[in-house]
Amino acid sequence: MPSFLFISLLLSFIHFSFSLPSIGVTYSTTTTTASPPPDKISATISTLKIPNVRLPDADPSLIKAFAFTNTSLFLSIPNPLLPAVAANRSLALRWLYRHVLPFYPRSKITLISVGNAVLDSVAEQDFTPYLLPAMRNLHLALHELGIKKIPVSTTFSFFSTITTAFPPSSAEFQQPAGDLIIKPLLQFLEETNSSFLINLYPYNLYRLNSEIPVGFALFQDYPFNFRDDLVTGVRYFNLFDMMADSVLTAMAVMGYESVPVIVAETGWPSGGGEAGEVEANEAYAEMYLKGLVRHLKSGVGTPLKKDGVAEVYVYELMDHEGGNNDNNKVKGRKWGILTENMTRKFNVEISSGVKNYGSMGIFLFLIAIFYAFP
Repeated sequence: MPSFLFISLLLSFIHFSFSLPSIGVTYSTTTTTASPPPDKISATISTLKIPNVRLPDADPSLIKAFAFTNTSLFLSIPNPLLPAVAANRSLALRWLYRHVLPFYPRSKITLISVGNAVLDSVAEQDFTPYLLPAMRNLHLALHELGIKKIPVSTTFSFFSTITTAFPPSSAEFQQPAGDLIIKPLLQFLEETNSSFLINLYPYNLYRLNSEIPVGFALFQDYPFNFRDDLVTGVRYFNLFDMMADSVLTAMAVMGYESVPVIVAETGWPSGGGEAGEVEANEAYAEMYLKGLVRHLKSGVGTPLKKDGVAEVYVYELMDHEGGNNDNNKVKGRKWGILTENMTRKFNVEISSGVKNYGSMGIFLFLIAIFYAFP
């Protein structure tokens, strides 16, 4: 019996100490061209063995197509609906009756984002006053329906939220949004066991800062390809970790370092964009995706957090004619891991695969075997 308990404890330690971030993709539709049938999208996701899909448009027919597939779905409520959902819980219920209740749990809905990058659109239309009330109403509406396992959050953009990534230890949330919007929102996330969602694009930061080597942004193992945080002494070997730790630092400053972080969007364009975007090419896009997946599957986390980020969603599944369909990005850029005809562009396996437990995991496993067979 003692040997059995010892082995159980060792295996539990291995399981919980080396869990890896889940990797998924975003699939967005376009209004300019006809989208593939929902069943084809679902079948393609299953063929690629991608475990998580983010659906910014949350079309009911698409949600239905993922029934019984075991693919986790991350839905979003568009920004223009925020005022109505914030003002009336019955409208939150109406949205759930159309997008969640007919399909859940056959379709594995695991997260809902109320709005996306609302701070980016303040100049055009300010949705920030409605953000937290809409999240609360949706959370309460879910509980009224007896659904308690779908957390509610919202998605922010790194550039409109974080002050700096150089060094990460100096990062804070931009004010006045930090105190007025993000701090009470973090409290809500902590109370409801939800996650902080952030769009994180090393490509955009690289283009804004000419001092960043492209290899540092692409996870390349070049000599001297690192940056040191001179305040903490922490050494960084890629830009993704610097940006992620900047978010974690800003959250810690407000006292919410225990709230999990999900990267709702990241990627590297394989073409298109503005004149002179020579870095937007297929070779660099494949290098970024391969490096990102390899880094996440390594289980090393980030320098400031051994568990790293909880989930990462690659933007996006496929290219659209004329470029992406997101007003927050430069028109014409090609972000897809598939072409417009849904053929693969890169040899990148995004599926979660087998967990790499590292030397410590192997060592503990051998000890367990030793005790099992004295």
